[in-house]
Amino acid sequence: MPSAGDERMKTWFITGTDTEIGKTFSACALLRHLVARHQRAVGLKPIASGCERTPNGLRNEDALALMAAGNVPLAYEAVNPFAFEPPIAPHLAAEQVDVTIDPTQAASVLRGLTADWVIVEGAGGWNIPIGDGRFLRDLAGAFTREVVLVVGMRLGCINHALLSAAQIEREGFRLVGWVANHVDPHMLEQAGNLATLDELMPAPRLGRLPFQPAGTPAIQAEWTLP
Repeated sequence: MPSAGDERMKTWFITGTDTEIGKTFSACALLRHLVARHQRAVGLKPIASGCERTPNGLRNEDALALMAAGNVPLAYEAVNPFAFEPPIAPHLAAEQVDVTIDPTQAASVLRGLTADWVIVEGAGGWNIPIGDGRFLRDLAGAFTREVVLVVGMRLGCINHALLSAAQIEREGFRLVGWVANHVDPHMLEQAGNLATLDELMPAPRLGRLPFQPAGTPAIQAEWTLP
């Protein structure tokens, strides 16, 4: 892993129980929380598909949101070095344009970076391939061994959360904690599911994010950071 510009810099890799369960929403909320605590915090999105063509090149709305939530300025290409236009699995998007996703290249942004916190958002869930026999774990490992799991609170979340947590730890990473993101306002027994996860997950709950309809102002999440 590249050496950071500041040895005190803490780097967390954000993954999720699935795609579209609020990794970016959670990462941005965490960044805003850190900034409010007068921390130097930066968000990264090394791999992004579904990017839009702009006069400045391909741009991804999640990467732009992370840039806006943090307070350490970086060039877009440093935040999102592997940007793909088709909204498909990253390894397939990379194949279409004959690009190799290189975790070491993505993590080179850490060299010389000065920050208190680096929040690195993954793509999809933990077990997705990124091409050339590599998986998301290879990208995570290029940055850090500390992982935060975003759990989309909906039917089936307990199974998905426990399987993801077990796989993360099985592969030699430290699950720092998990975040409950209430993606389904109509989920039955939300409190009961939350209590069950609090009991069964092998790491503490770091945050809880209420349901937020699209287009509404940012809601302050509940955070309990170590």
